[in-house]
Amino acid sequence: MKVILVDQRHGHTKTIVLKGWLKTLLSLCLLGTPVALGYFGYQLALSQHPDIITAKSAENWDRQIKLQTAQVADIKQESEQQIEALTLRLAMLQARLVRLDAMGERITTIAKLDTGEFDFSNSVTIGGPETGSSEAYTTAGFMDAVYQLERQLEDRQQQLEVLEGLMTDRKIQSDVFIAGRPLDSGWIASRFGQRADPFTGKLAFHGGMDFSTGKAGADIHTVAAGVITWSGPRTGYGLMVEVNHGNGFTTRYAHSEKLLVGVGDIVNKGQTIALVGSTGRSTGPHVHFEVYKNGRIVDPAAYIHRTAR
Repeated sequence: MKVILVDQRHGHTKTIVLKGWLKTLLSLCLLGTPVALGYFGYQLALSQHPDIITAKSAENWDRQIKLQTAQVADIKQESEQQIEALTLRLAMLQARLVRLDAMGERITTIAKLDTGEFDFSNSVTIGGPETGSSEAYTTAGFMDAVYQLERQLEDRQQQLEVLEGLMTDRKIQSDVFIAGRPLDSGWIASRFGQRADPFTGKLAFHGGMDFSTGKAGADIHTVAAGVITWSGPRTGYGLMVEVNHGNGFTTRYAHSEKLLVGVGDIVNKGQTIALVGSTGRSTGPHVHFEVYKNGRIVDPAAYIHRTAR
């Protein structure tokens, strides 16, 4: 074996011939160095990471995988429970919104508000240009928004319930408030008080007001809501309807041709209860209208000219 040495500075070369045991020793050094380096590297890796490619490390990996799988299953179950809870909350919010819409429609009807402005059957129309940057809700932020919406809906529902109660009471008071005439058209044929009796010609007291249309069959309306306490023939009155309006007020509608209600019926303000006729002590088709306050007959004129509430 020859070893050639080159002088880079002067360009001279020198050849050394190796024989015998020197040749063998050099060959062993050249071939054994990589093997030794690989072995020492392997031992170093094992010393720093003793759990690599061992049975114990495999068990640790298996244990960690099972633990992570269980954690993923728990997270999935918890997420499904949160979704179910959120779905239930949204359903409750939707039910509350439906109830609020119904209450709003009732209040709109009672208060006689503009149905165009207070239309609860359609969604609110809103909009506007987009300004600035927007960001999505986080999970915690979304749940906080849901809780805040629930509190706002509960507060608005309580307010609307109070308002509905006030409006209902107001409507009831308006309905039982005696005002107006028992006929849509016609004229006053005879007023309350002293008059010449149409049958005897003598001076006599007339306890009501007579409204006439000149013909039978016209609708007779109640001047306030109430309960029917009499519906049938009565001496001198012919076919008569009596309505109790509460608060000590009662009205009577006499000489009817036909009665359309019965005792115990609840009637609304302006409801048709009978038809104009000439039954009883009457000279022609008309309605005899009386008003009683706390059991005493009073002049209906004070009530027919009242402005309805």
